[in-house]
Amino acid sequence: MNKKILLFLFGIVLLGCEKNNPEEQLEHLSGYWEIDRVEITEDSVINYKVNATVDYIEFNGEEGFRKKVKPQFDGSYKTSEDVEEISAKIENDSLRLHYKTPFDEWTETVISAKEDKFSVLNRDGKIYHYTKFTSLLDENEEEK
Repeated sequence: MNKKILLFLFGIVLLGCEKNNPEEQLEHLSGYWEIDRVEITEDSVINYKVNATVDYIEFNGEEGFRKKVKPQFDGSYKTSEDVEEISAKIENDSLRLHYKTPFDEWTETVISAKEDKFSVLNRDGKIYHYTKFTSLLDENEEEK
């Protein structure tokens, strides 16, 4: 039953979203990202107005990692020691991100990825929408 729901949601997402080239999607994923919202179901969405932590993602070719970082007021970041290894693969015309930690392995499917935002479908059928993180220092520089 769970797999049927996941496939149904995935099909709806694919039909409703503009199709990106998976190779181009990978080019946009490196950087600092914050969660904008999470779609639990079509009718249930959690919006994030403030994030205490930000995801830092870095790729070198098809291999990369993701770390949680905490932005500081001086523009620096406090970095956690935890690292999630990522292997990016194009499978069934979609970009799949295969994560690995000492405790777990899982896969997410990239729905779309652009310079300033991206979204992924996780193994639980939830869709995570990310936006490019801008620090307070960056915002103050733009105002000057």
